[in-house]
Amino acid sequence: MWPFAYYFVLGVLLAHGQAGNPPSISQVVFSPGIARVTTSLDADWRFLKGDAAGAEAPSFDDAKWRALSVPQDWSIEGPFDAENATGGAGGFLPGGIGWYRKHFTLSGEYTDRRVFVEFDGVMANSDVWINGAHLGKRPYGYVSFGYELTGNLNFGGNKPNILAVRADNSGQPASRWYSGAGIYRHVRLVITDPIHIVQWGTFITTPQADAAQATVRGHTSIVNQSGTPRDISLQFMIVSPDGRSVGTATSQAQRVAAGRSVDLEQEIAVKTPRLWDLDHPNLYCAYLIVKSGRDMLDDERVTFGIRDARFEPSTGFALNGKHLKIKGVCLHHDGGALGAAVPLGVWEYRLKQLRTLGVNAIRTAHNPPAPEFLDLCDRMGFLVMDEMFDCWTVAKNPYDYHLYFNEWSKIDTRDTVRRDRNHPSIILYSAGNEIRDTPNGELAKQILAGLVEVFHQNDPTRPVTQGLFRPNVSHDYDNGLADLLDVVGTNYRDNELLAAHQAVPTLKIIGTEQRHDLPTWLAARDNIAHAGQFLWSGVDYLGESPDWPIIAAASGLLDRTGMIKPMAYERQSWWGDEPVVHLVRRIDPAQVTGVDPGFEPLVRRQAQFADWTPPDQGAHEEVVEAYSNCEEVELYLNGKSLGAKPRNADDSPRIWKVSYEAGVLRAVGKNNGAVAASHELRTAGKAARIVLVADRDKVSPAWDDVDYVTATITDQNGIVVPSASDLIAFKIAGPGLIVAVDSGNNSSSESFQASERRAYQGRCIAIIKARNSRGRISLGASTPGLVGSSITINAVAPVPERK
Repeated sequence: MWPFAYYFVLGVLLAHGQAGNPPSISQVVFSPGIARVTTSLDADWRFLKGDAAGAEAPSFDDAKWRALSVPQDWSIEGPFDAENATGGAGGFLPGGIGWYRKHFTLSGEYTDRRVFVEFDGVMANSDVWINGAHLGKRPYGYVSFGYELTGNLNFGGNKPNILAVRADNSGQPASRWYSGAGIYRHVRLVITDPIHIVQWGTFITTPQADAAQATVRGHTSIVNQSGTPRDISLQFMIVSPDGRSVGTATSQAQRVAAGRSVDLEQEIAVKTPRLWDLDHPNLYCAYLIVKSGRDMLDDERVTFGIRDARFEPSTGFALNGKHLKIKGVCLHHDGGALGAAVPLGVWEYRLKQLRTLGVNAIRTAHNPPAPEFLDLCDRMGFLVMDEMFDCWTVAKNPYDYHLYFNEWSKIDTRDTVRRDRNHPSIILYSAGNEIRDTPNGELAKQILAGLVEVFHQNDPTRPVTQGLFRPNVSHDYDNGLADLLDVVGTNYRDNELLAAHQAVPTLKIIGTEQRHDLPTWLAARDNIAHAGQFLWSGVDYLGESPDWPIIAAASGLLDRTGMIKPMAYERQSWWGDEPVVHLVRRIDPAQVTGVDPGFEPLVRRQAQFADWTPPDQGAHEEVVEAYSNCEEVELYLNGKSLGAKPRNADDSPRIWKVSYEAGVLRAVGKNNGAVAASHELRTAGKAARIVLVADRDKVSPAWDDVDYVTATITDQNGIVVPSASDLIAFKIAGPGLIVAVDSGNNSSSESFQASERRAYQGRCIAIIKARNSRGRISLGASTPGLVGSSITINAVAPVPERK
């Protein structure tokens, strides 16, 4: 018989969620004395940009500090400056020291409990104090961590507690891309009984997972921080995606001595499970109750998926027994104009765009992501390579992680794997990217073996890879380094990867970082053993600039605003499942360059433009490419056929040389003689008006909710004017605010925190948030000489499950 308290807790959980999508634990707050209390600490911090001696002391006066909420990235506020120490690597944005102080009170009801603070990420070199007591330091800005506050707290509400955080990334350059600064991910307070599940202490695995039956195994670590031994048991319930209980189990009671811990394990058989896959990302929940006799001491909710994911030497990757080619992209962690503090709505918008191109997998380059990003991949059905490091002991920049690797790498790896191991989206861990230790074979093997052991100790169910680089220099294939990996990953050198597999057919192989060109795709397409690839990159990202005034890297399928680039439609023609045809005009032929001796010859594709409005409107010849997976594509100019071309066996684009004339260029794709897809480009006239289009018609005040509003400059007929670069002014009214503006221009150093933005190729965006949950937000856009535009967005109450 399950106790009333259990059903009370379960009822609270289900009441806060939606069918098939139960709430995250951070959204559910339990009453004192029932179970653990988890509450957000994001609101109402005080912030100082700069250093302040003694700011950890409770008596320190922070009244004049800036009031704000976290997540917050102060570096994105700028200003951009060619003299900033971060340099091109950091997008010429500032680094430095920032202080945060949080005042809060605790009820006297919690006096006999244990109290913890959890940070999802602080950039970087964070020190944390509670009421003046130093709790610890964490150098790596991408890892989650926590501290116990018990013993240093004030209870009863008469005296506040002061949580102080100092974040220091003043040593620059510290990264090869924009990192952000400050408490840029979520913070929460967790209050438990002295006997409780340890942080990240539950591990759900599915050793059997098929359509007929699954075995769900729960492994939970429980600690007794009370002063006496206690007999404890663990109750385990599995709830299906539609909210039904599909199995329960209870462990035998075990005595746990004071100050000791115990690991408890149960198994539940689930008949005809709803498997997690890309098209049906079904999520189950495990609810765990720690009991002592009839007393409920602690509880936890863990979301997981039932699926079987495996790599095979001869057939690549399979999900639930079906062969699947991994079609992935690498993503850095910034959200463009919003910097490193990225609302989940930004990633949802971007991932939806990438999905239309056929993308099914993400590599978190080159560091662990925010935990809610993995929640989103679970819900949307994306595969994930979860990566740890960009360097080991050999530096890529003077102040990067190499300074801390020997002391912290195994701790950071352990904590990240324990945090992430219940996500069904994760199919692969990566121990590093283009590591410069690898030429020193013996040391590199020693380091890698140690990291792989940590991965396997904390999650024996997932393989480990590494983004190997320049094997012709470091001999990674023949010095034993690759032999330590469960799946051999290689950046850019597919021919060597395939040759290594041919020489050793037992190798499992994957392209961990790849170019966008056709030969790279064919290497994966035409070799079943090749599990797939991760393109560099999915979205343009801040930093990694060659020189001022460029502030961002332009390798993405999407630009920073989430707009699909012309080159991405070629990838869609290779990766997409639906018939597609898309026209571009190319201003230069492809060129072959050989810059880096570690690369194979690089085919550099020159600029493509998705318009029929070239700067030269006179008589000249244009090269037109059609990206299509249709059997036949016919091109028309102003209604006159320029000929039909069949699909090339190597999936290369159909190409025409066209004598330019203004008007309509149209491509028609056919399968079995029937029209399957079409696309057209029209010549734009003089810029006449601004058109506003919102990504969503409603937005809530939840931190994760944002609305992308695109301002497009068109002619009288609604055709985008690609040469338009007018300065567009945005004006907002009602319960909303403009949190950032941006464009796809990677050479612009305009401020993101503004109400105006210069259009790039005829477009720019405003990112909108709601200030409350009722009313209508009006956004207008104007510029001299053009007809302005306005749009209305509804402010609504938050959806319970957003994270």
